[in-house]
Amino acid sequence: MSIKNIAILGSTGSIGTQTLEVVRENPTLFRAFVLTAQNSAELLIQQSLEFRPEYAVICNEKYYRAVRDALASTDVKVLSGIEAINEIVTLPEIDMVLTAMVGFAGLQSTINAIEAGKDIALANKETLVVAGELITGLAKLHEVKILPVDSEHSAIFQCLEGEEKHHIEKLILTASGGPFRGKNLDFLADVTPEAALKHPNWVMGSKITIDSASLMNKGLEVIEAKWLFDVEPENIEVVIHPQSIIHSMVQFRDGSIKAQMGLPDMRLPIQYALAYPGRINNDFRRFDFTQYSSLTFEKPDTKTFRNLTLAFEAIKTGGNMPCIVNAANEIAVAGFLNSRLGFLAMSDIIEECMQRLAFVGRPTLDDYLNTDREARIFAENLVKKTLLKTFTN
Repeated sequence: MSIKNIAILGSTGSIGTQTLEVVRENPTLFRAFVLTAQNSAELLIQQSLEFRPEYAVICNEKYYRAVRDALASTDVKVLSGIEAINEIVTLPEIDMVLTAMVGFAGLQSTINAIEAGKDIALANKETLVVAGELITGLAKLHEVKILPVDSEHSAIFQCLEGEEKHHIEKLILTASGGPFRGKNLDFLADVTPEAALKHPNWVMGSKITIDSASLMNKGLEVIEAKWLFDVEPENIEVVIHPQSIIHSMVQFRDGSIKAQMGLPDMRLPIQYALAYPGRINNDFRRFDFTQYSSLTFEKPDTKTFRNLTLAFEAIKTGGNMPCIVNAANEIAVAGFLNSRLGFLAMSDIIEECMQRLAFVGRPTLDDYLNTDREARIFAENLVKKTLLKTFTN
């Protein structure tokens, strides 16, 4: 393999830092050509001093001077603002763009990178949730590969290697169940953000960890899987697998099932995406069957954890409905993390946005942008009303 120049969008987050671990261990294969961060200026500076990217971009412009001055003695070019990120992904030297920015913010940069012919290592699930039809259509048009970084989608991708699409009967996405698996509504009514952030198996950023606790993360993955693998929602199943050893499965029309397995370690799907179509050696800890007396599976409790049902409803409805769900969820999660909203109220916010906001059956990019903005405003007002009721009562 020749060395790949990689733009890592969101290099200071959980996926970004683990991507840099893979780059660190494989300096003859990968180069961190671009590093970007939203607010984590100090960590971006540290990363840039170690990896010496061609460009470092701090999205929040108030930190630009601090980053620029800290890197003044290096050859690293320092830029700021979201427009700089959207533009830099089109540079001809870049071979692959790893999109690990959190939330809707990663959409435009992903579009620009695809239109510039860059392969995408996709860790920003919201890109496909919000605009899956648009993104997959552009990828086909520009003959660009979208390589999933999520462990579940990477598992399915690996299971489908060498298989014909028409042989697929069902995709089976596994979920750990999060920290509240088996808990009832009374318990969930009083849970704190601190408790919800204690995931039993994975180390992730705060937003995705809360999504995992509410099962919205799995709902978003269902929507993403529909677009990544071109299957209908009724051919996607979610099962709870607390051990997180089987990362997902594919059932074929003859009844056989392929599963991709391994210890919970995000570096593995990251490395697979960066090195695809090859595989490279590593010293990650290996799975030992003798250490696991059983692997268990159960149905998700969609009555208690309603977000999974709402996500299925959104993708079956289509149009801009997944965009509404994504935007409302981002606002609801932020409200919960800031202790402005209860855990169960997040589902209420999302459901009301789905019922009240205007539906667009065949949205354009402008429709997605408008829907996202309107849903955020509406959801934020609902959070304020909920908080006001709480104080009044």
